[in-house]
Amino acid sequence: MSPARTLLRALVLLGVGIGLTVPAVAAQAEPSASELTQQINKASTELEKIVEAYNKAGEDLKTTKAAAQAVATKLGPLEQELAVADAEVGRMAAVAYRSGRLANANALLEGGTGSVVDRLGVLDKLARDRQAQVAGFTATQQRYLDEKSKLDIAQAKQTAQVNELATGKKKIESDLAKLYEMREKAYGSATTSSGSYTGTIPSVSGQAGVAVRFAYNAIGTPYVWAAEGPNGYDCSGLTLAAWRAAGKTLPHNAAMQWDKVAHIGRGSLQPGDLVFYSGLGHVGIYVGSGKVIHAPQAGESVKLSSVDMMTPYGYGRVR
Repeated sequence: MSPARTLLRALVLLGVGIGLTVPAVAAQAEPSASELTQQINKASTELEKIVEAYNKAGEDLKTTKAAAQAVATKLGPLEQELAVADAEVGRMAAVAYRSGRLANANALLEGGTGSVVDRLGVLDKLARDRQAQVAGFTATQQRYLDEKSKLDIAQAKQTAQVNELATGKKKIESDLAKLYEMREKAYGSATTSSGSYTGTIPSVSGQAGVAVRFAYNAIGTPYVWAAEGPNGYDCSGLTLAAWRAAGKTLPHNAAMQWDKVAHIGRGSLQPGDLVFYSGLGHVGIYVGSGKVIHAPQAGESVKLSSVDMMTPYGYGRVR
């Protein structure tokens, strides 16, 4: 037996004799339900920021498209008028070229009524009016073309931003999908729902009452990113839809809604007012008695919560 094999056999025998063991690699502990919840909440907060940024880019894009369409609508008639003016000036230039100045003068001297000076003045004024008209149309058209060019550039930029945000959203959703698998192990379900509201909806008058009733009836509807109903909502999509039912228009973005509402103090809160959270990254609708209805996060559904579920950023009244 070789020296190496003899040494190996001796070491094995020695290990058996004194109970030598190789430490096992510690198994990674499964995350607890509490840890899973924290991970999901953190990922959902990141996702909500991306969704709200996506919503804002969409709102900006809609505004730019509308402005570009308005410019294009104005440019159409302007271009037609310009074409008519150009054709008229071209006709006058062609006549002058064919006949020459002297022939034009002879024609004016031989025909028509009124003095020669009057007829020459009419022709000169006509030429100057046409030139001024064409110059005016050309300058106006150029202004519109410049504006439309700027709008086209902005639209292209915003479209690129939307695509970039969509890519980021897919990554977060992919990460959430993995966390939901872990949550399903812990809770038996990847999503939870409070179910529809079966209690008494408080009586609130006016348009605010319409918005509040809408919000109560939306309880139990799943959170769906960038959605404004009827089968799903994100936070700003819910407040948008509730006030849309009441005849008011809000943008689909919490920060933009903050810019549109009248800012009020907490002591002035009334049902229908909006409560903003998380640095304007989240919004809910106040329904009275210290409660808000909101679309919380992916995996949950629209629900009734305390107004202090998070530290409020501010309060706003829809105008």
